[in-house]
Amino acid sequence: MVIVFALLAALANAVNEATQHVASITAPRRSSGWRLVVYLFRNPLWLFGWVALAGAFVFQALALHVGQISIVQPLLATELVFMLVLRRYWIHQSIRPVTWGAAAFACVSLTVFLLAGEPRGGQSTPDGHHWLAAILACCAAAGVLALLARWGSPGWRAVLFASAAAVMWALVATFIKSTTDTLTEFGVGGMFTHWPLYALALGSAAALFLQQAALHVGPLRASQPFLVIVDPIVSIALSVWLFDEHFTSDAAVLAVAALGFAAMCVGVVVLTQTTPATMEADSHDGRTDDGRRNAASGPERPVRR
Repeated sequence: MVIVFALLAALANAVNEATQHVASITAPRRSSGWRLVVYLFRNPLWLFGWVALAGAFVFQALALHVGQISIVQPLLATELVFMLVLRRYWIHQSIRPVTWGAAAFACVSLTVFLLAGEPRGGQSTPDGHHWLAAILACCAAAGVLALLARWGSPGWRAVLFASAAAVMWALVATFIKSTTDTLTEFGVGGMFTHWPLYALALGSAAALFLQQAALHVGPLRASQPFLVIVDPIVSIALSVWLFDEHFTSDAAVLAVAALGFAAMCVGVVVLTQTTPATMEADSHDGRTDDGRRNAASGPERPVRR
């Protein structure tokens, strides 16, 4: 069920991205400002995107509640694969063979990592000192990365902001897990009397701000891989430190798992660099619907958990 819930969260994230993008580009050309807002709120497809986003949060919370962070967070990277399927069969884009190959390679490598690494264990009540150290370390790392992102080329700034956002999203995943544990133990009312809920709200706001900064300052092909890859790396470290999750004790098998994770990262990079730059549908003459030629490479806009 952990894997099922995590994959459903990834699928819901992809649906949210696709539906809201399609709804936005179908708005009348002169719509802007409040007219665009009114149009979107009257568009069932755009509203369904928000339902999908809420579903993604619920599925992620369920997966984290019953399973290990070191399983759930890497599986969320499959959002990119679901997005490819939606691009091809719903938006009707042409996807290059190398992109499909990279998606398959990433999925196989992720499977190798999970099967060989055998993430297991865990506890629901981390030590208070461990919590403090994890929060301070993640916030400090994200703050330094965001500070460094004030200088440099657009691509370099996007990389730093994306890495900072990914660190915060990994921390948010631990808050989600603790919030669900608090909910089941103390109920809805009791949840509001414990700190994880408020940490979740603040951490999510910070992560969203950093992610939007990454999308604003530089190209998506620079930020997308780091948003997808840094999150599970930091999540795994936090899962071991906070929740006492662990992997197989066989060094040789653990090395295979590490190679599988590294290969998944390579697949993600190739996938994000060869995905069409826009989400415009292909027309019969090889151009997008608005008359511009569809770019051969470039990632889609990421949506996080």
